[in-house]
Amino acid sequence: MTPAAFLTVRVARKCVEADGICSVELVALDGAALPPFDAGAHLDVQLPFVRPGLARPYSLCNDPAERHRYLIAVLREPASRGGSAAMHDQVHEGMTLQVSPPRNQFPLVPGATRHRLLAGGIGVTPMLAMAYTLAHQGADFRLHYAARSRARMAFVDRLQQSAFAKRVHLHVDDGEPAQRLDLAAALAAPAAGEHLYVCGPAGFMDAVRAAAQAQGWPASQVHQESFGPAAAPASTGAAGEGGFEVELAHSGRVIVVPAGQTVLAALSAAGVEVASSCEQGVCGTCLTRVVCGTPDHRDQYLTPEEQAANDQFLPCCSRSLSPRLVLDL
Repeated sequence: MTPAAFLTVRVARKCVEADGICSVELVALDGAALPPFDAGAHLDVQLPFVRPGLARPYSLCNDPAERHRYLIAVLREPASRGGSAAMHDQVHEGMTLQVSPPRNQFPLVPGATRHRLLAGGIGVTPMLAMAYTLAHQGADFRLHYAARSRARMAFVDRLQQSAFAKRVHLHVDDGEPAQRLDLAAALAAPAAGEHLYVCGPAGFMDAVRAAAQAQGWPASQVHQESFGPAAAPASTGAAGEGGFEVELAHSGRVIVVPAGQTVLAALSAAGVEVASSCEQGVCGTCLTRVVCGTPDHRDQYLTPEEQAANDQFLPCCSRSLSPRLVLDL
């Protein structure tokens, strides 16, 4: 994405929403309407004051009917590589930021008979926008929101005071046993045409997917968005851990990717720029088509079926099981 494609916005407000979570409200410099977005969309926030080229994706969590602002929320990551720490410590009210136009890789399914939303921790952010949209549509939905404790649960007041408060179920690990999240109950009896949306930490999403499968949810009716990287799986081949070659299909140029370096970094060092954002295999920005070869998938973005097809991969984290990968670059 070229710099001209980014929007310059002002931080109108910054608030502490829960332990380790802050919200940031962004508005146009001239107060004009911002480009519209749909529930599930995110934007990339540029953080060049941390290091050149650094950007991080954040889900939009306000009502998509609002055109005067974008609202995002940021969890301070204990092992932050600069992004979340900067958003908490260096971003302040009144400063200007550059953000991408909203993009949606986690949309609501049109025509669904019902919607079930399951959020873990900071994963509530896209679910908020979804709940607002579904409420406006008069759709049938439920939102289950789980966190370790009430102190770490963001936007509780907003949810409880919303027009859809009766559709919201809050679950905390340190509360009364009766209100804790029972996945079997929360996912029981999927209706024909009902869709499930899940967002949160990797462990939470793994548990939801396993429970959904046990409850008979078709894989095509389960949708996810991840926050945070999963542990890299063990490679099934020596090439995955060691070095390999990447060939650029358009020019025939061959670039060596040594052990310990990502494909994205090797491409960048060779002067080949690929759009990227999270650099953790979560957001899908750097998704690249594979012409030939077998990727070693280490992302959380592609579904198991998409990974099995081996026709695309994320160069920010995935590697190669074959000596050479030919990419559509």
